[in-house]
Amino acid sequence: MDFYETTLNSKNIFSGRFIKLRVDEVMLPNGRKSTREIVEHPGAVAIVAIDNNNNVLMVRQYRKAIEKVLLEIPAGKLEEGESKEECAVRELMEETGYFPKAIKYVISFYTSPGFSNEIIHLFLATDLEKKSLEADFDEYLQAEAIPLEEAVEKISNGQITDGKTITGLLLARSIIGDN
Repeated sequence: MDFYETTLNSKNIFSGRFIKLRVDEVMLPNGRKSTREIVEHPGAVAIVAIDNNNNVLMVRQYRKAIEKVLLEIPAGKLEEGESKEECAVRELMEETGYFPKAIKYVISFYTSPGFSNEIIHLFLATDLEKKSLEADFDEYLQAEAIPLEEAVEKISNGQITDGKTITGLLLARSIIGDN
């Protein structure tokens, strides 16, 4: 069965600081036409940072889109020309004040492929060195160190609901458990 859709035309609707919105008219495999609303995103990284006491560094921050404060792993948008690893180190420093002496790529995944091309590259950071906090001017964060198993429990009881954080914590626990 053919699943592919052919783009007939594309219209840019909005270009913001880091996302764009476009509407594509597509030809479906059955020959009918439809439209797709697509959010374009430059990609991001997320970091599960584990200290020597098996605590995961997390950040608590307000998320306007859902009007809630969430507990998340550090993450951020890739800057133009920046490697995924450079971005991971930069974001960890900005959000927690820790520098990872060891950082390992884990996996990349799409966050919401039904309407966005955003991809997140997940890293595991260890051997952490405390430096100074270099938060962005528009980020209000509270960094916290939580035992990894406690953080995983927070997924099960609904206290952690962010997809990248759930993915990162569960994968980190599986990797660390294999060592």
